[in-house]
Amino acid sequence: MSSPVRAAVSGSVPTGVRRALSTAVVRPSWVALAAAVLLAPVVPLLPRAVVYAPFAVSALVFGLPHGAVDHLAPARTLDVDARRSMLAVGLLYLVAGGAYLAWWFLAPVSAAVFFILLTWAHWGQGDVYALLVLADAEHLPSRLERALALVVRGGLPMVAPLAFHPAEYRRVAGAFVALFDGPVAALDPFFTSTARLVAGGGLLVLTLLVVALGAWRVRRGAARRPWLVDVGELALLWAFFAALPPILAVGLYFTLWHALRHVARLLLVDPGARDALGIGDATGALRRFARDAAPLTAVSLVGFVGLALAVPADAFVRDPDRLLALYLVGIAVLTLPHVVVVTWMDRVQGVW
Repeated sequence: MSSPVRAAVSGSVPTGVRRALSTAVVRPSWVALAAAVLLAPVVPLLPRAVVYAPFAVSALVFGLPHGAVDHLAPARTLDVDARRSMLAVGLLYLVAGGAYLAWWFLAPVSAAVFFILLTWAHWGQGDVYALLVLADAEHLPSRLERALALVVRGGLPMVAPLAFHPAEYRRVAGAFVALFDGPVAALDPFFTSTARLVAGGGLLVLTLLVVALGAWRVRRGAARRPWLVDVGELALLWAFFAALPPILAVGLYFTLWHALRHVARLLLVDPGARDALGIGDATGALRRFARDAAPLTAVSLVGFVGLALAVPADAFVRDPDRLLALYLVGIAVLTLPHVVVVTWMDRVQGVW
């Protein structure tokens, strides 16, 4: 049986469903990030608690929960047995997540670098799917063009903060390694002026290339409006990550952009949520997601407490950077199997 989202990637999401998702997901994220850019001049005056707040909120709202429905994704995507779906995903999380957790204890520097690269790829793939489905983009017809879009979209939250705010980026990355008593100085080569210039300049060049290729596709007949949406989002994201400090920027992006778009993807494969969206009931659809995500979100939070007790450093000291690092390492362990599930969905649904 072909999945409903395979059809969605081909542009057959009903107009009412796409409109409901645009109202509930896409436009609010634009407004939130644009407002944050406008308020950037007052960010230095804010208490530290406000800067860290988006990550704290993400533990319960969209951020952590967006991966807590993975056990249902295979069954809903291909209409297969739910028990097989849950068993397969459970084993995946146990094996892949367990192996990656061990990696953090054994070699935290390489584990941290891998996390950055993994998140880069994953956040990029999330935006590519959103462009194809939520924006009905016609200017990304080939795998190469979609791959370039993935590199740029995923690179913005990972590379732009490095180029514009290296000191804070370095502090957070060092906190990852320090949790495991690793050699923090081993990260220094990634924060040299040359490395930052190459990374930031390279990302800018690729961004301009993606925009130009899209313009070429529009001249050859692709719809103009989705390309304009793509260009507008790229401009917004560049401004957002340039203007705001990385902790605040990435926390807001994770919660209100990446996670929210993945939730939209999950709603499209849930027949009940899809029906609700069809009648404009986005609240009802999101309520179904919250119900499905709640059990494993709670399990994950308990797991984070166990991780805090297991790391060599004292994670419970009154240091927000250390607590953030602990949370992000926990997210990293969950991200690897989550990426496997999403990559499988991409393949099955025809993204690539």
